[in-house]
Amino acid sequence: MTNQTTQASPELPLDMIIFGGGGDLSARKLLPALYMAHQHCNLPANTRILAIGRKNWTRDDYLAFMEEHSKPFVEHKALDPASWDKFLSLFEYVRVDVDSAADYARLAEASRAGVRRVFYLATAPALFTTICDNLAAVGLVDEHSRVVLEKPLGHDLASAREINHSVGQHFAETQIYRIDHYLGKETVQNLMVLRFGNAIFGPLWQAPYIKSVQITVAEDVGVGSRAGFYDETGALRDMVQNHLLQLLCIVAMEPPVSLDPDAVRDEKLKVLRSLRRMTDEDIARDTVRGQYTAGAVGGEPVKGYLQEDNVPADSRAETFVALRAHINNWRWANVPFYLRTGKRMQKKVSEIVIEFADLPFAIIPAGPRNYGNRLVIQLQPAESIQLQMLAKEPGSGLKMLPVNLNLDLEQAFTERRAEAYERLLIDVVRGRLTHFMRRDELEAAWTWVEPIIEGWKRSGDRPRNYTAGTFGPAASSALMARENNAWSEES
Repeated sequence: MTNQTTQASPELPLDMIIFGGGGDLSARKLLPALYMAHQHCNLPANTRILAIGRKNWTRDDYLAFMEEHSKPFVEHKALDPASWDKFLSLFEYVRVDVDSAADYARLAEASRAGVRRVFYLATAPALFTTICDNLAAVGLVDEHSRVVLEKPLGHDLASAREINHSVGQHFAETQIYRIDHYLGKETVQNLMVLRFGNAIFGPLWQAPYIKSVQITVAEDVGVGSRAGFYDETGALRDMVQNHLLQLLCIVAMEPPVSLDPDAVRDEKLKVLRSLRRMTDEDIARDTVRGQYTAGAVGGEPVKGYLQEDNVPADSRAETFVALRAHINNWRWANVPFYLRTGKRMQKKVSEIVIEFADLPFAIIPAGPRNYGNRLVIQLQPAESIQLQMLAKEPGSGLKMLPVNLNLDLEQAFTERRAEAYERLLIDVVRGRLTHFMRRDELEAAWTWVEPIIEGWKRSGDRPRNYTAGTFGPAASSALMARENNAWSEES
């Protein structure tokens, strides 16, 4: 059992070992990200990539799979034939049935001695324990090894703890990289600089100067081929427990004492532990769950969730969640945090909206609508930061209208911007843990989310219907209106 802290060591040759190498995540995200890292010389010299799968493929079969399923996801202008061919030369395919202990001997033979092994588990979380146990049994885990765990880590607190304990039997906490690709986005990482590198925001980033915070991750796609997984998971487990709570942590955390990974993650943990636990009454009042029905997105008709393939006709899985959270500390006293995510919504958008408090007394008329100051941090589709200010309306008088100070990050920084997975994979290779969740963070997030899941079960209520191509059920708008707030697209 390896349980000591990973020691600093010179750069070693890399064996990147991808379990689920023939899966959708590998094809669409991991392999294109590794290609970009390879093309920009961000992989160690003498790197090899071992794709693990249960299909009886040869190496040539796997390369053909990459040509068909991964190459189209590489940005066209970045695709250089010579570089792609060199990238393909790094690959080996090893057939392993992850449930068969005997098969791991083949992997032990294929992996080299004296290298850093990074095990990327792009599989169902239920397999994490089995894989790690078998890797250790054949001697592939040592002090130089690292393991990357894809979300969702468990379906509740107990299963998350079980996975953490099992993986921790073989890997030290400093060797475990729990990946959340939202933490690899440029704008999310830029939020740290925005908050802690600019003096103008410091005094205002707290109650009573902030009225509310909105965090939205909206998708215009449906469940697609993930229906089997999604129906057992739902939007709360799939998105809120990880992506949205991580964004909330970065917005709400205190300044860390340094950029050391544990210093940053200590402050995020404090936020998660400060979230006010919801009672059944709170859950009924402050949460909205929905399920999309047939409608149109982008002018194209789409099916409702219950008509999707592999979805039970009586499914109660939520495809939409909106909720109001409160943080019980001095900085955020009485400031509501509104979290919202959903599928088949009007458009794809991920954004954080900081609504600053109104002036205590206004001497200048605002016109028919009461505009205020807002900071809008858009993560996708475009990465930008907008500060909404008020200016004089042209003409006589002193009426105010909002104008935006806009920082378009793609225009401001014209050099290539790495995608989230590429950035995080490079962090794994270089041993940077800052943008990965620590065990106690993960368990604290589940501790807050689990009572909501249980409260929904006790209520027995079905998710509210919303038409595909909208921004969710009307109850979501009502949730905001009760405190004289509105979602950004409605105001």
